[in-house]
Amino acid sequence: MGFLRRQLVTAALTANAIRPVPGYRASIPSFFAGWLTTELAPHLMAVTAADTAAHVSRRTAERRRPRRRLGLVLAGLNLAGQAFLVDQARRAGSKVEDALVEGLGVDYVEQLDAKPTPAELATPWRRLVNPFRMRNVDVVVEKNIPYAPEHGKRGLLDVYRPAAGTDGRAPVLLQVHGGAWTIGNKDQQGIPLMQHLAAKGWICVAINYRLAPRDPFPAQIVDVKRAIAWIRDHVAEYGGDPDYIAITGGSAGGHLTALAAVTANDPDLQPGFEDADTSVAVAVPHYGVYDFAGSTGLHSAELMRDQFLAPRVVRRRWAEAPDVFEAGTPLLHVGKDAPDFFVIHGAHDSLVAVDQARLFVSRLREVSGATVTYAELPGTQHAFDVFPSIRSAHVVRAIDRYLHWHWNGWRRERDGVTA
Repeated sequence: MGFLRRQLVTAALTANAIRPVPGYRASIPSFFAGWLTTELAPHLMAVTAADTAAHVSRRTAERRRPRRRLGLVLAGLNLAGQAFLVDQARRAGSKVEDALVEGLGVDYVEQLDAKPTPAELATPWRRLVNPFRMRNVDVVVEKNIPYAPEHGKRGLLDVYRPAAGTDGRAPVLLQVHGGAWTIGNKDQQGIPLMQHLAAKGWICVAINYRLAPRDPFPAQIVDVKRAIAWIRDHVAEYGGDPDYIAITGGSAGGHLTALAAVTANDPDLQPGFEDADTSVAVAVPHYGVYDFAGSTGLHSAELMRDQFLAPRVVRRRWAEAPDVFEAGTPLLHVGKDAPDFFVIHGAHDSLVAVDQARLFVSRLREVSGATVTYAELPGTQHAFDVFPSIRSAHVVRAIDRYLHWHWNGWRRERDGVTA
């Protein structure tokens, strides 16, 4: 492929990242192209610059031909577009901080163990050179622990804990992977956040769960609740506090996170363990599906329901089983006892429209007595946090600040401390 063609392909990727191709049919290819381009923008920028420099250095007979000049013009535009993407990702740090201040108050940092330093708020450029290296020597991972042994590998979980140990009362985070309820594994998502928190003393639990279409919904939420019940019974063995459980996840995992949080102890969703406590202290869903039933009238939600959820996930049409779809809709279960939420969504999400997050947050603020924090990230695609990137680094550290704020407040309330 010649230089001009390479720059044409790069231009298409960059343009789609800046403004994703709209429409339901284009959503999946638009997402995949935009997601990688957006989160790997610094790497793509380096490749474009190197390709352009190598091309300019060549002294060929085509030096002054129009095609060569067009390629250079495109390369310049590509570099400008990629620089815009890098700067937009960098500014995610201020966006999430603004969300925390709006949701928690300007003095929320006073309730942390220590105020974040400028270095902690800066972009960790060195760590992002190889975004797929996610090991941490300060964290120990115990793999493939059964919590629902009758489901084989889908009933296994991993525990991330600090290598230095805990005081036996560490806060606990449950990570629920995404993958459209049909694919995915516990060691594929949420790794940057779990490694970060476990290094700071948290116990993090990542679960598998049964997948559709082999096991139609609501098997997935039943398994999430089963995992919460397991944590209550067993996490003390790993140094965690069974009384404090936070839950997080992205996409389908964001849906299951939100649904578990607003349906605590619902006996219909925990068959065989109806008496187990499946409540959580706080939920942090990322780019989740909050309108499983299409109840808001959003056209994108109805298309998802009829063209994907019904045939692949629920395995029944909406007209045949509206109660199943409604049982899976977090928006319809928000009550006054909902836990605190930190909802995160990208404004350019091609797979789950940001309108769902806005409506869910509005409903939480209207009905519940909870603290509701919402970060809407400009120029951000679905699955932005799967591997370390500029944006995900800022979001991980914002979640760290939020969860430590919440954990400290929960402890003060437990211990009867008023200030």
